[in-house]
Amino acid sequence: MSRDGDERTEMPDPEVVPMAQRRRFTASEKLRILEEAEACTEPGEIGALVRREGIYSSYLSRWRRARDEGQLTALGPQQRGRKLVTDAALTREVARLRRENKRLQARLGQAEAIIEVQKKLSQLLGPSPGENESDGK
Repeated sequence: MSRDGDERTEMPDPEVVPMAQRRRFTASEKLRILEEAEACTEPGEIGALVRREGIYSSYLSRWRRARDEGQLTALGPQQRGRKLVTDAALTREVARLRRENKRLQARLGQAEAIIEVQKKLSQLLGPSPGENESDGK
């Protein structure tokens, strides 16, 4: 206490702590935690387990679903980012793009033919009487 009778509060530590790194669980760690969770029978044991392990309860449900679907690879670390395109998917995409290109080429040829006919018709008929007066004079 100071002489005035006020309590002095301590200043918080101004040091910035580095950002925590993302935890990664191996498949064996996930399976071990799932086995411990399934062994819990008393109320509150699962809550104590997730607090002790430092995980969210949603992890348990996600890991259970992956295990039940037989996706043991889903329990291991996964590479983030875009998925690689397989040869079969690439072949289908190339075939689709070729069909679309052929269709668009046909439409382009039709449009060019219509434009040519319009040009020839315009040349044969000459300018319309209203075009010369459109200047506003």
